[in-house]
This record gives sequence, C-alpha cells and structure tokens, in this order.
Amino acid sequence: MKKSSGGAGDKKRLRRSSAPDPTSDVPPRKQAVKKDVFQVFAEKVRDHKELVSRWAVLQETRVEYFRGKDFVSFLKNNPEVKDILESDRNLETEEIANILLGKNLLVRCDRVVKTVRPGKKKLSTWPAHLEIFPQEQEFSENDAFFAWTFAKRHPLWQTLLSFFWPVLTLAICLFPVYPHRCKLLILYSCAGILFLILSLLLIRGAIFGVLYITLGKRIWFFPNILAEEATLRELFRFWPQKDEEEKPKWTTRLFYAGVAVLFILLLRHHAPDEAARARYHKRVSNIIDDVLEWSPTLALSGMMDKQQNVANATGSADAGKTGAERAADSDDENSFMEQYNNTEEVIEDVDEDKQHD
Repeated sequence: MKKSSGGAGDKKRLRRSSAPDPTSDVPPRKQAVKKDVFQVFAEKVRDHKELVSRWAVLQETRVEYFRGKDFVSFLKNNPEVKDILESDRNLETEEIANILLGKNLLVRCDRVVKTVRPGKKKLSTWPAHLEIFPQEQEFSENDAFFAWTFAKRHPLWQTLLSFFWPVLTLAICLFPVYPHRCKLLILYSCAGILFLILSLLLIRGAIFGVLYITLGKRIWFFPNILAEEATLRELFRFWPQKDEEEKPKWTTRLFYAGVAVLFILLLRHHAPDEAARARYHKRVSNIIDDVLEWSPTLALSGMMDKQQNVANATGSADAGKTGAERAADSDDENSFMEQYNNTEEVIEDVDEDKQHD
C-alpha cells in the first residue's frame, strides 16, 4: 500500500512539474518554437554591411568567409548587435565566436597556398581557395578565416527577381513583333548602355596602363566593377584600394610600354579605309533595318506573294515548254513529208528511165 501511495505521489509531482508556469507570458508551444538566439545573431552579423567578407572555394564549394580580426573590430564598433543574445550579451567576442563554432554556424578555415608568390612581399589578404583548419576549431585573430556554414536567406526582391527572369526572357523572344517605336527605344537604350560599359572599361584600362608604366602603381578605378559577388554599393565604388604589392621593376614597365606601342601601331596599320568602313556601315544598317522593319503582317504577305510568284513562274515555264514541243513536232512532220515527197519523186524518175530504155 505504501508503494502504491508513493507512486501516486510521484505522478502528482510530475503533473505539477509539467504543468505550464502561470507567471510566464509566452505559451509553451511558442517557447518550443523559439529560434536559437545565436542563429539569429549569426544571420544578423552575416547580413550586416560593416562586416567585411569575401567569397572563396572550400572543398569545391563556394563559401562566404571573414577574418578573425575583422570580426573583433565589427563587434567593437557595433556593440548593439550583441543585444540579440539577450542573457549572453555580456560575453566576450572570443566566447561568442567559440559558441558559433560549437553550434556549427561557423567553421575555421586556413589558406591553401601558404607560401609567398614570386614578386610579392606577403601572402594574399583574401585567399581564393581555403581548406578546413586541421587543428581544433577555436577562435583566433591572427591570420584566421571563418566561413559561414548555413544558407543565407534571400531578400524579397531577389525572390521576385527570380520570377521576373522568365518574363524578361519571353519579352526578349517577342522583340520582333514589337511596334516600330518600341523597337527603336529598346535598340538605342541597349546600344547606349553597351557603349557606356565599353567606354568605362576602356578608360579604366587606359588609366591603369598609363599609371603602371609611368609611376609603377597598380591603380584600378571602380575596383569592383567586374566582381562576381558584390553589393550594388560596392560594385560602383569609385576610389581604388591601396596598392600593397611590390613596385614593378623598370625593365618590366619598359617591356609593357613597348608592347602597348606595338599594339597601337598594329591597330593603326590594319585599320580599315573609308570605303571598307562605308561598306561595313551599310551592311550593318541593312541588317538593323531588316530587323526593325520586320512585322508579322509583312512576313505573311511576303510569303503569299512568294508562293504566287512561284506558281506563275511554274505555269509560264510549262507553257513555254509545251509551245516548244509543239513547234518541234510540227517541224518533224514537215521534214517527214518532205522526205516522203522526195522519195516519191525519185521512184517516178526511176520508172521513167526504165520506160525510155
């Protein structure tokens, strides 16, 4: 009896302990669904613009990574980000990073190329190829790289853009059936944008070449204009980065100067003359005019006219061929009659000769 009463008491205690806390404002289901604060913190830090990051290849996979010292300076300059951690907001930067490593939100990486390349004073600041750090996964500021392991959430505009691409593709395919004014607007807009891009790249390369040959400086204006992974703000950043590489030798600069002069002379020597340029311009203009002036109505009417012309040509050919055959037949008949008459005359002459004999 005592054992049964003891078991009943344990069940009552379990029920009381599993009962919801009346002082809690959040229902138990919402408490269970609540997201990990470190996951939210990692997503917030990754989406923040002030944390400098790059993309690299880690075991044949493209990953986004940052440097340990940049993570320390980021949290130092943005302490309000730690408020997401709630009760753990007072943790040190190293402790927070180690927790992220323990939760597999981060992975420590190391550079694949560990030797200085010829012509450079130090290793690359942002290596393009990484490998997993072979030792223990702990945070460090000294030449340490950390890659995010979770998939980044795409904003709403990127999702809408993914649905917009098929519509844009269909619109491009339907370009020939657009009205003439719409075709002109699209043509001149695309040509202007293409001319602007090519001019920007040409001027950018010319400035780099002049500064490299004369001063030995590697200065690229719009340094991220050809970057694969860059935000819109970084893409159109004008000022170049500081040149950290070793200054090239004067022999190297002289060699590239000679190559540039030789290239310019070759272009000038093989440049087309006025007549060739006029022919090319006329040819391109004809192609553009054919595209702009094409319409389904004209295409259908042209096909009908073509079929009618083919039928007429076939009929006239048949008629001409029948007339020729008829003329040939009549000529054959005439020649046959002449031959027959000549034969009769010969026979009559032979008979007359026999009678005289």
